[in-house]
Amino acid sequence: MFYHKKRLQYFTKPESPDPIYAKQLQELIGGPFGEMSVMMQYLFQGWNCREPAKYKDMMLDIGTEEIGHIEMLANLIAHLVDKAPADVQEKAATDPIVKGVMGGMKAEDIITASMNPKHAVMTGGGAAPTDSVGYPWNGNYIVASGNLMADFLSNVQAEAQGRLQAVRLYEMSTDPGVKDTLSYMIARDTMHQNQWLAAIEELKADGLEDLPVPSRFPRELEKQEASYQFWNLSEGIESKEGGWAKGESPDGKGQFEYLENPEPQGPIAEAPTPNPKLYATPKK
Repeated sequence: MFYHKKRLQYFTKPESPDPIYAKQLQELIGGPFGEMSVMMQYLFQGWNCREPAKYKDMMLDIGTEEIGHIEMLANLIAHLVDKAPADVQEKAATDPIVKGVMGGMKAEDIITASMNPKHAVMTGGGAAPTDSVGYPWNGNYIVASGNLMADFLSNVQAEAQGRLQAVRLYEMSTDPGVKDTLSYMIARDTMHQNQWLAAIEELKADGLEDLPVPSRFPRELEKQEASYQFWNLSEGIESKEGGWAKGESPDGKGQFEYLENPEPQGPIAEAPTPNPKLYATPKK
């Protein structure tokens, strides 16, 4: 079960309304790397985890924390939309894009410079489960594969992207309350990045998972001669200087090989004759 406490994990009220910034802040709620995504990602990973208990408990801990982060952002948006100048709210209730385009402005400039109409029309001055341009949050954003190494690697990326966006929004604001609240969320993203990196190393130490993912697939079943080849498939050979083109591979199971002029190893592509009942165009 889940138990809700009325106090927020952390929060500082913004000093003044800013409905335009509130629209931008929606990205941290319902965007691909927003709090809704990591909340659902970590919870489903935890619910799908069988053992060991420490990993399952950790995933449910952090997933539950992310629910609280959404509540923090929802409160922040409510304060930013509240008491916005009446003319701003009235204009937000109409569609300014048509007028703007007819007047020679780009649609994207109008979208960026105007209040989110949904904050005024649909949510009554509250947050919505959408990104900053109103696109609804999508369950396809999450990764919960059942393989902890694959999931934890995805989690590092999710936290890196989330922290990057939070830092960008921090720099876009001049409101001390907004910056203080975001500074706390940025700090939690720091913790969570390190948490997943530590969990990856613990999976290795526990002998549960390793690289490459999935580590228990029999290596003799893959074409091992291609397992550590880097193919130079663009103009120039600058890629040759990277650590991915020479030396030991990160999984410790091979040596990188650089192919400067690789040749295809398969035949010319030729699809079979289509089924006449599909009415695809035949060869002749």
